[in-house]
Amino acid sequence: MAEALRIEASDDRILVVLDRPAVRNAIDQAMVDELHAVCAELETAPRVLMITGADGVFASGADIRQLRDRTADDARRGINSTVFRRIRELPMPVIAAVDGYALGGGAELAYAADIRIGTPRVRIGNPETGLGIIAAAGATWRLPEIIGHARASELLLTGRIIDADEALAWGLLSSLHEPRDLLAAGNVIADRICANGARATELTKRALLAPVDQHPAIELELQAELFDSDEKHRRMTAFLERRATRAEKESR
Repeated sequence: MAEALRIEASDDRILVVLDRPAVRNAIDQAMVDELHAVCAELETAPRVLMITGADGVFASGADIRQLRDRTADDARRGINSTVFRRIRELPMPVIAAVDGYALGGGAELAYAADIRIGTPRVRIGNPETGLGIIAAAGATWRLPEIIGHARASELLLTGRIIDADEALAWGLLSSLHEPRDLLAAGNVIADRICANGARATELTKRALLAPVDQHPAIELELQAELFDSDEKHRRMTAFLERRATRAEKESR
């Protein structure tokens, strides 16, 4: 039974709610373990994953009480980094629905998503250097990919926390919604994803995550698989039939 997460599953998506409101959803070992369990399920039965936080907070960061006692060996194990990488590499897209604070490890969890949406209450950043550590769960390489090296350098080197408008302007968030509408907006995105070909979506994500030196060869190979698929033939036939029907109606 999950204790740090609330999970709602359906045929085509899973909603995960980070649920440790007493500590602003700080990411502890139990939460990491439960996120690994979610990943194991989605690796076997791919579905869209949406992650959000309880009580108007995404995640305030790693649990400082645990973090303070971690050793060099713990750092090398990459406790948070490993699960965030696993989330990033899930077969189907991941949506982060961010409300309130997303700091430190909470921000890095959001960076691991494919799509990030938020509310006007968002405050996001990496203040790790103020605690005598670095943002070592993905921020130093994912954040430059998202917002560019110069902006990522400013945030990581100063520890500055930015608001929702700046996050939107920088492309860290793709859209803003009122808190009451956030999950509905996330589900609209999930609906659009799930309406498309599942295998085509998986392979698009695979191409997006591939290193630059694998392009364009990887795209051509993935496309080759899809060109021979029944799904491609069915969807294109349906498209042509709809177009013919519209043309016939317009000609009357």
